Amino acid sequence: MLVLGIDPGTASTGYGLVASSGARLHAVEHGVIETRAGVALELRLAQIHARVAELLEQHRPDVLAIEELYFGANVQTAFAVGQARGVVLLAAGQRGLAARSYTPQQVKAAVCGSGRAAKDQVGRMVARLLGLSAVPTPDHAADALAVAVAELNWAPLSALAAGLAAAPPRSGSARQGARAPGRRAAAGRGVSAATLARARAGGASR
Repeated sequence: MLVLGIDPGTASTGYGLVASSGARLHAVEHGVIETRAGVALELRLAQIHARVAELLEQHRPDVLAIEELYFGANVQTAFAVGQARGVVLLAAGQRGLAARSYTPQQVKAAVCGSGRAAKDQVGRMVARLLGLSAVPTPDHAADALAVAVAELNWAPLSALAAGLAAAPPRSGSARQGARAPGRRAAAGRGVSAATLARARAGGASR
């Protein structure tokens, strides 16, 4: 599976392509789309859209993962991030590509195991998971790789949740053990967590 992760921003939009093979992850490409201050906003957004479209055409990822708008930011920053998110999502939508959003806390939890992890800790963990010799730079590129890793780590849990939601209702006789389904669901989540832990351990050993 190949994921294009995006850390959106008008001045700098980070991108990172991460591929998974079993429990192993590796970085395919990462970088930053930079636009110059003083250039008309519509031209800066067009530049971001064009580069993202180019990445989608070149690599053909299976899904696009993008960081959600952080409402704790100031209004000006929120507008800039929202505008960049819009043109990135447009590029995905024009190609019928699924796009999923993750909050910064979800990204940190998926990469480090805690939604309160420090930014430098996230960067170090991304390097370990992807078998990189150093923390990716610049920061926006590292953040984009983290978003892609979050998608790859959350995807099995999302699939499990979707499967449980789609399961047909149980018969009346089976409802007598009302607690059993909850225990089975918890076990399923435990298995998924263990799988993610093995993936992290595999990345750290490289």
